Amino acid sequence: MNITVLAVGTKMPRWVDEAVGEYAKRFGRDIHYTLKEIKPEKRGAGVNAAQGMAAEEKRILEAIPQGAFLVVLDERGKAPTSVELADYLKNWQQNGEHVCFVIGGADGMTDHLKQQARLSIRLSSLTLPHGMVRVLLTEQLYRAVSILHNHPYHRE
Repeated sequence: MNITVLAVGTKMPRWVDEAVGEYAKRFGRDIHYTLKEIKPEKRGAGVNAAQGMAAEEKRILEAIPQGAFLVVLDERGKAPTSVELADYLKNWQQNGEHVCFVIGGADGMTDHLKQQARLSIRLSSLTLPHGMVRVLLTEQLYRAVSILHNHPYHRE
């Protein structure tokens, strides 16, 4: 199964890259995990939030793998449990889906992009820094895989 994460933002702190890398290497052979950074649009000098999100949307849409099952991370999305996320993952695997998660920029993402998604989820009701979202999403995906494999990483 292929999982792609598109994250607006570059130059994350080293701990973010190390944590994402640590969880990503735990997936094993069944999951091909890719994190792609999307260049954020600079704000100021006549570029407002709406214009910036529109420019980022264009970059995101170009980076989505063709035919991918699109999932956006949004504060108003569903809040699945780890077991529910594992169920989503199981269904995606059974259907042969290439799943693509999108983490928006500092101002979020356009309504148009959200409407393109087949699923909208949130990791928390709290506002989280983008680097932390990368780590939490990757960890939760790994946890979902471990649940499906009856690995003791996840305990109920």
